[in-house]
Amino acid sequence: MTETRSASKMTKVEKAAILLLSLGETDAAQVLRHLGPKEVQKVGMAMAGMRNVQREQVEQVMGEFVEIVGDQTSLGVGADGYIRKMLTQALGEDKAGNLIDRILLGGNTSGLDSLKWMEPRAVADVIRYEHPQIQAIVVAYLDPDQAGEVLSHFDHKVRLDIVLRVSSLNTVQPAALKELNQILEKQFSGSSNTSRAALGGVKRAADIMNFLDSSVEGQLMDAIRDIDEDLSMQIEDLMFVFDNLADVDDRGIQALLREVSSDILVLALKGADEGVKDKVFKNMSKRASELLRDDLEAKGPVRVSDVETAQKEILTIARRMAEAGEIVLGGKGGEEMV
Repeated sequence: MTETRSASKMTKVEKAAILLLSLGETDAAQVLRHLGPKEVQKVGMAMAGMRNVQREQVEQVMGEFVEIVGDQTSLGVGADGYIRKMLTQALGEDKAGNLIDRILLGGNTSGLDSLKWMEPRAVADVIRYEHPQIQAIVVAYLDPDQAGEVLSHFDHKVRLDIVLRVSSLNTVQPAALKELNQILEKQFSGSSNTSRAALGGVKRAADIMNFLDSSVEGQLMDAIRDIDEDLSMQIEDLMFVFDNLADVDDRGIQALLREVSSDILVLALKGADEGVKDKVFKNMSKRASELLRDDLEAKGPVRVSDVETAQKEILTIARRMAEAGEIVLGGKGGEEMV
């Protein structure tokens, strides 16, 4: 970040990076300990990219942070309620549930959580020779993009079996989770008397399918359709692909474009249909849209795999923003990317 920009024009990740840099190494490290692997990577990259941060920018970010905290809670008063409200707003009820329990009830980090810090190939190796139901529970527990990469390290027959099992999962007995954590040589976080954990389901399967390579996704969807046509239709209805961005409202597209680099956007639009291109051009300034059109025309032939990678990167950002409540996505039977 070389130019001087006001806090209102910074992304949330940039603000977080400035805040952490202002705290100092020790305090920043304590904050990072409470973030997940993806959040650490994003904030870390933003911190590494900070250049010539102006005093005015630091003051604006710190002032905004103090104002937000001041509006929501008095430090030390009603802390539990504040934590529950904050995490639920940030992560949603499902994702916040287990994290709230670990923080407020003093539980240890689940062995399953440790898998989220591992490379997908390593996770695949850990569960490769486990029972298929154990594999399905692990895949359903991971974030969809990581789960998709894990599945890519299995052959087609195993992928199909896992996705079908993920689709049929609704709840998992605490005893099963405890057994899984023992397999991972970790003690399960919380009491075995807790209620069943919500895990998997058709929506989870659709989210995972979104992150598979298009060729793998098509092959897997055909196999699911042969076994259970109704299930394949349910999964397709819940999937969200790049071309569906044309259905996102203008405010959502504008927010998304602020988070996407121009290089990635140009590459992604090389393989997009006209509806998506028109949606993007419509939500940019005249000057910006003209520059983007010029860049698209000047861009030579590109590999389909590179286009798909760029599109998946934008979709990852879009889904993250949707989970945070910043934009609204609507999934419906997507077409294959070109």
